[in-house]
Amino acid sequence: MKTFGYLIAFFLFTSCLWAQTDTLFVYETRTPLLVDRSDNELLYLRIHSKEKGDTFNQLKLQIGEEIRLSDIKAIKLYYAGTDAPERKKNSSFVAASYIPTREADLSYSVVKEKTKPKSHDLILTANQKLFPGTNYFWISVEMKPTASLLSLLKIQLSEATVNDRLVVLQKTFSDVEHRMGVGVRYPGDDGSVAYRIPGLVTTKKGTLLGVYDVRYKHSGDLQADVNIGLSRSTDKGQTWEKMRIIMDQGEYGGLPEAQNGIGDPSILVDEETGTIWTVAAWTHGMGTGRAWTNSLQGMAPEETAQLMLTKSVDDGKSWSPLINITAQVKDPSWHFLLQGPGRGITMSDGTLVFPIQFIDKDRIPNAGIMYSKDKGKNWKLHNAARSNTTEAQVCEVEPGVLMLNMRDNRGGSRAVSITRDLGQTWEEHPSSRKALREPVCMASLIKVDAADNVLGKKILLFSNPDATNGRYNMTIKASLDGGLTWPYQLLLDAEESWGYSCLSMVDKETVGILYESSQTHMVFQRIRLTDLIK
Repeated sequence: MKTFGYLIAFFLFTSCLWAQTDTLFVYETRTPLLVDRSDNELLYLRIHSKEKGDTFNQLKLQIGEEIRLSDIKAIKLYYAGTDAPERKKNSSFVAASYIPTREADLSYSVVKEKTKPKSHDLILTANQKLFPGTNYFWISVEMKPTASLLSLLKIQLSEATVNDRLVVLQKTFSDVEHRMGVGVRYPGDDGSVAYRIPGLVTTKKGTLLGVYDVRYKHSGDLQADVNIGLSRSTDKGQTWEKMRIIMDQGEYGGLPEAQNGIGDPSILVDEETGTIWTVAAWTHGMGTGRAWTNSLQGMAPEETAQLMLTKSVDDGKSWSPLINITAQVKDPSWHFLLQGPGRGITMSDGTLVFPIQFIDKDRIPNAGIMYSKDKGKNWKLHNAARSNTTEAQVCEVEPGVLMLNMRDNRGGSRAVSITRDLGQTWEEHPSSRKALREPVCMASLIKVDAADNVLGKKILLFSNPDATNGRYNMTIKASLDGGLTWPYQLLLDAEESWGYSCLSMVDKETVGILYESSQTHMVFQRIRLTDLIK
C-alpha cells in the first residue's frame, strides 16, 4: 500500500551515505491522520550501523502551533528492526509492509516511548542498540476522537543523537500539513475483507450519506459476494453510525450469494423532495467470473447484469425494496449496462440524472447519462458521450447544460463532454484530454453555485489520483472558469491506494470527500474551501 512512498527516489543520495552511522534518513508522510486510529505514521527513519554496540539515543521534535496539544492523545516512537543484508542498497523505509488497521501491528515494531506532549517541544528517547546494517524507526501520533477534522498538524524533527553525538538529517519533505480524517471502514469491519467504490451526498437535512461495496470474501470486482453498504453521519463526518446494508439480493433464484452480487453504487439526492436514490448493478447466473466480461447480450437476469434502484424517504435511515429498471434503459444488444459509480445530481429544473456506462454490441465501453423527469418513476437513456470510456461523473454547469467527466481507457487524462439535450447530442469540451491527468481510474466532479459557498464564486471541484503512472497522490482540485483550468490543488494522500473518491459539500465553508485511502479502505476528510482556493 505504501510502495510508492517508501521506494521514493533516494538513489539521489550517494552510495557512501549508506555506510554512515552519522546520517539519519527521514521520510515524512503525506497521508491523513485518522482520529479514530491509535497509530498514524508521521515520520519514518532509517539509519545504517557499521559497528556492533552503536546506540540510537533520542530525537527532538517541534510540534507546530496550528494544533491544540489537548487534541493529541499520544506521540509514540517505534523501533521496526533491521533488514536483510542484500537489501542494503534498497531505499525502503520499512522492513515490512502490512495493511493498515486501527492499531500498529506489534509483531513488526517495538514501542520505545509513548508520551502525551505537554509542550510543543518534545524529546523522544529510544536508547536502542542498533543491529549491524540497516535499522528502521518510525514516529506515530494518536489523536483524540474529538479532534476537529479541520485541524492541522505540523511536526519537525530538529535533531537526533547516536552514541551521544548529533547525526546528519537527510529529509525528503518539510513543512508538511497533516490533515485529520476518519476511517469510516477498515478491512475486517463487520466481517468483510474489503470495502470499495465510494459514493457521497449531503441530504437536505445536512446528513452525510456514504455508500460503498461491501466485498465480503476478497477485494475483487463482481461477480462475488458483494452488497451495498451505507454509513450515515449527522455531525459533518466527525462520527458515523453503524453500517446499514441497503442492497442485497441474497440467494436469489437458488444461487449462492457469491453469484448474486450487487455493486458499484451511485447515490443521488432529489433536491426538491428530499428523496435519496441509490443505483447499483446486480449480477446473477454468471458463475464467479468477472462480470465485466461475463455479462452477455439480452435483458433477463440469467443473461445480463441488471440495473437496480432503491430509495429512502427518511434521510437515509431506511430503504425501499429493490426496483429493477433494466427494461427501461438497456439496449438488448449491449453486453453490460451499469451506473457511473459515485453520485448523481438534481438539475435546476428538477430532472434526476445518473451517469452510466455500457459495453455495446461490439464489446466497446461507452459513457453517458440516464435521467428521470417524473421523480424516479421512469428513466430514459439516449446516446453515449464518447467511446472507450467508462466510469463518469456529471454536473450541471449552466441551466440545462450537463458536463460529463469520464474515465478514458486511452489513459493519461480525463475526457470531458457537454450535452444540452440530456444526452441526445454531445460535444467535446475544450478541456477534454488536456486539463486533468489520470492513471485510468474513477474520479469525482461536483459544481458549487456561488450562493452555496463562502467564497461567493461558481466553483467546480474535482478529485482523483493526480498521476499518470499509478494510483497515488489523491488530490482535490478547483476550477473557477468552468473546468478550462484547475489552478487550485490540495494533496490529501500521497501514497498508493485503489484511488476511487467522491465529493460533497458539507456546508458553505467545507467540502467532504470519501475515498479509498492508503491508510484504510474508506476515509472521510473535510476541507475548508479557503484552504483549497487561496
